[in-house]
Amino acid sequence: MAEIRTILFADGMLDASVVHGVVRITLAQSGAEGKPTPVGQLCVPLVQLPALANGLIALLRQVEARAREAQQRQVQEPAAAPEGEDAAMPAPPPGTFRFQG
Repeated sequence: MAEIRTILFADGMLDASVVHGVVRITLAQSGAEGKPTPVGQLCVPLVQLPALANGLIALLRQVEARAREAQQRQVQEPAAAPEGEDAAMPAPPPGTFRFQG
């Protein structure tokens, strides 16, 4: 697996442009008083944008499906106190999973 060199947290997008076949998306974080602050720029070749967008849409659908499954489990299974050896093992945080693209 390739090493991840830079991690950006973004909860929004300030703007986007296309110049010479490259899509440039300025990513943002909510700053003071909710005002967006730029944190970096995502640059993608225009011809690859549909594949990236489709991958994000597939991820969103998986997240939605997992959230529905978790919600249904909560309704169907009342919360029970863990017993025995499993009690020492913490459950993974809700909503945690690996994307299968």
